[in-house]
Order: sequence, then C-alpha cells, then structure tokens
Amino acid sequence: MSSSSRVPTYVMQQRSELMDFYIRDKKGRRAETSPHRHEYFQIQINIGGDTVQHIGNVERPFARNTLAFILPHRVHVIPHPPESNFMVINFSQTFLLPHLQCDPMDLEEVSILLAPELSPFRFQEHLDFVLGDEDFASVCALIEQMRVLDENRQFGTREMLKGLLLQLVGKVCALYAEPLKRLAEENAAEVSRRDALSRMSEYLRKNIADPDLNLIKVAAATYLSPTYLTHWLRKEIGKTFTELVLERRMHAARNFLLNGTRPVGEVARLCGFADEAYFSRRFRQIHGQPPGQFRRQQLNPDTPQSPSNT
Repeated sequence: MSSSSRVPTYVMQQRSELMDFYIRDKKGRRAETSPHRHEYFQIQINIGGDTVQHIGNVERPFARNTLAFILPHRVHVIPHPPESNFMVINFSQTFLLPHLQCDPMDLEEVSILLAPELSPFRFQEHLDFVLGDEDFASVCALIEQMRVLDENRQFGTREMLKGLLLQLVGKVCALYAEPLKRLAEENAAEVSRRDALSRMSEYLRKNIADPDLNLIKVAAATYLSPTYLTHWLRKEIGKTFTELVLERRMHAARNFLLNGTRPVGEVARLCGFADEAYFSRRFRQIHGQPPGQFRRQQLNPDTPQSPSNT
C-alpha cells in the first residue's frame, strides 16, 4: 500500500467523541474505506467477518478473533465486509503513556524495555495477533467493561479505563511474548540508524520555534546527509521535510492552544511562524478553523461558535 502524502491524517476530535479515549462498535461511526493515518493510537477487534488489513506496505489477514494494533501516523486501512462485526478503540498517547516524552512520529524508535506496551503496535506489520476462543472471550469482557464505563464517565473513570486498556495490551504481549522479543532483538542492527533519526527528532523538537528551520540545517545538526534524510522521510513516512516540519508545528500549535492561554501571535512565534496572519491561514487550511476559534470550540464544545478570523 502506497504511503502517498495525499493520504489523510485524522486528529482525535475528527474520529472520536472525546480527546483521550473512545470506544465504539461498527454502528458508532462510518468506517474509513481508504488508506489513512491518524495522530492517535487505535486497536481494532474483529468479532466476526474475515477480511484483511493493509498496514504500511504489507497486507495481513484479519480474521475473526484477531486484534490490530495501529501506531499513530501509520498508513492503514481495514476493509470490513458488510456482515462484519468489530470494535474500535481510539486513545491518545498521553492517555496510554503519560510518562513518555516522545513525538508521536518517533514511537517506533522507543525501546520495548522502556515502554513494553508499545510492542504489539511496533510489530503489527510482522505478526497476526489471533487469539484462541478462551483468550478472546476474556478480551471481549474487558472491552464490554470499557464500553460501559465510557458511556458513563465520572470521577475515576479515566483511570479505570486505562487499567482495562493496559490489561488488554498486556494480555496480548504475554500471549505473543516470544515473537515480540525476537523481533525487538532483530531490530538491534538498526540502532545506529535509529540514533541518527532520534537526533533529528530531538533537534526538531528543540528548534521548532526557529522560522529558518530547513533541511540543510537539520541534516548538518544530526550528522545525516540531506539526500539520505530526504530519502528516508519519503520512504518511511511518505512526507517531504517541509511537510514534516509543518505537521510538527501544527501539532505544537494545538498543544499550546489547548493547554494554555497564550495569545495566538505568541503561539505562532513559538511554532516557528514569524507572520501571525500566515500561521492563521495555514492552521485554518489544515483544521478548518482559525486558531482562536479552534481553541474556544475544543475547550467549550457546547458553546455556539461565531465566525472568526483569529
């Protein structure tokens, strides 16, 4: 499956009712039928109706009793037949891994010793997580508990949901411990490449406010050639350097807007935009709303929004 830059990337609020955790069955929302990415984690559970999943550049079977673990920014699609039955769980990185200070696009570089709960997500392209009937029944029981809790949110519900989610991921990790550990060990040969790419990500994170951030500067700072960096970005994530920087700047902008009261002009500057008007135009092109309106609607979703250009 091609990782074209035209493949859409969804943010949590576009495909979920809440920004931290959301669970639904096939009737909850129309399933995507074409390749796409999203900024959040996703688990799909096939309760009935054999099909396949396209993930990255591979196709794997997705039969009944199978779970799919999808990392943020991974191109994928599961074409569910009309008679199928499935569940979808969406959740943010901060919900699953609040301790992990890592850009969502760098999760594949995180050691499973540091975050073992990432294991099935990291190696989904290499394994089919098919469960026996007894194990699958226990997973379905966890899912039902999540569904009931998510429909009746109150104080403490978030922690209970996270506990159930970790039980689900932990059960699959235990059932597939040997192949997961083997895949992690085989990955050791790529340590030097990962280190170089980690340097690039760290440099971007620290210098995202630099309006003059460019390919030559980043390649030099991370000891990579511009040619190699360009090739790797296109091959692995289907983006140009410019697209990657814009995506990270928009990610940072959303965080600033939703987690503080900084004026839009200051948010623009912190995200590397010297021109506030240009920042607002790019933000609106991507999110369908100018930054000020985006902040108001996300923080007060029940408040009617009037048109705004800020």
